[in-house]
Amino acid sequence: MRKLRHRFLAPMVAVSALAMGLAACGGDSGGATGSGATASRPAEKIKLTVGLFSDFHYAPLYEEFKKTHPNVEIVERRAQFNDHHTNLITQLTTGAGAADVVAVEGGYIGAFTPVPGKFHNLKDYGLDKRQSEYLDWKWKLGVSNDGSSLMGLGTDVGGLAMCYRPDLFKKAGLPADRDEVSALWPTWDQYVETGKKFVAAKVAGAKFTDGPGEHFRAMVEQAPVGFYDDQYKIVAGTNPEVRKAYDMSVKIIDDGLSAKLAAFTPPWNTGIAKGTFATMVCPAWKTGTIKDQKPGEGVWDIAAVPGGGGNQGGTHLMLPKQGKHPKEAAELIDLLTNKESQITLFKEASALPSLPALYDDPTVAEFVNPYFGNAPIGKIFTSAAKALKPQPAGPKAGDVLQAFNNGLQRIEQGKQSAEEAWAQALKDVGRIK
Repeated sequence: MRKLRHRFLAPMVAVSALAMGLAACGGDSGGATGSGATASRPAEKIKLTVGLFSDFHYAPLYEEFKKTHPNVEIVERRAQFNDHHTNLITQLTTGAGAADVVAVEGGYIGAFTPVPGKFHNLKDYGLDKRQSEYLDWKWKLGVSNDGSSLMGLGTDVGGLAMCYRPDLFKKAGLPADRDEVSALWPTWDQYVETGKKFVAAKVAGAKFTDGPGEHFRAMVEQAPVGFYDDQYKIVAGTNPEVRKAYDMSVKIIDDGLSAKLAAFTPPWNTGIAKGTFATMVCPAWKTGTIKDQKPGEGVWDIAAVPGGGGNQGGTHLMLPKQGKHPKEAAELIDLLTNKESQITLFKEASALPSLPALYDDPTVAEFVNPYFGNAPIGKIFTSAAKALKPQPAGPKAGDVLQAFNNGLQRIEQGKQSAEEAWAQALKDVGRIK
């Protein structure tokens, strides 16, 4: 939520060794685990800490919670995306330092679902009653691998679209209306062909897209099976969908479409503001990233993503066992993820709800964003989320993604051929245990 921007695409750097240590530690991490103290003394002044990786725009919702919990003080702790998750693993491993409520992004959640003993089971606080409200795949991401524990409730999902600059499209002699732009690329092949036309137009100072990494991830995540099979085994090297996405990403490089910018770096941020590239893969939350760079109202617009629907990112809220007030913390999670809160966060922070009933709610479905030329983001992003067919989420998917993104970067830097980079990526993936 928004300044949740960089979170979804950042790789799980250094998480592997820490996750192994976490798993080796097994179950309970110590600390108070029950709600008896708060149940017997409801007026007790208590403090809940909420660990986030950026501004989730929760402040008004905290005030709402305090109307029914006047004895509760809520304090946020924020850290950078990767630091937040790796710190959490360390805190769970050592048994100290975790917040009462923690946000865990989808790229990391597979590192925690094998160790339900480290977290309070939300079933114990009645939150399993909310299962019917959720997208089925989103709910399952918050369940432990053995099915015994409800470990987290989902906040948002990252329905995919393609953000583009109408001014640069006009300079290239391409259609600029969002419906016409969407019609240019129902497939990724057609997206590349459109890019080649843009390149041929020689628009001064601009490439067709930022870089191949986010496109590669989007294509992989649109497939029925990605880096893992349903037994949580890495199949990236044998899954033809991964190779297909890799080859298409190489075409983006070879055909001169790429500005060679890594997402969420300072040059990339500048490119958003200054127009050094014309398109980028755009999950719902990334509209906030764009707005933060202040390119100007109406400078960017939003079209459909090639290949149909898709999702990139999304978060769950979880309760580490170290928390001393799990009853109140569970009640806070319930409020932060309920229907009214998800509508509020969608309107304020482009956080696409994970409750599908809201996709037909006029408040969401008919919502337009004036900063993006009155783009009907409710329709665009909910359509993408509805079309998604989720794939198995493995514990080290971020490490696998990084191995392939490193390969694509080596190609762009002229250090390796496509086949050499592929071979090295497979070797790097083979070292991931």
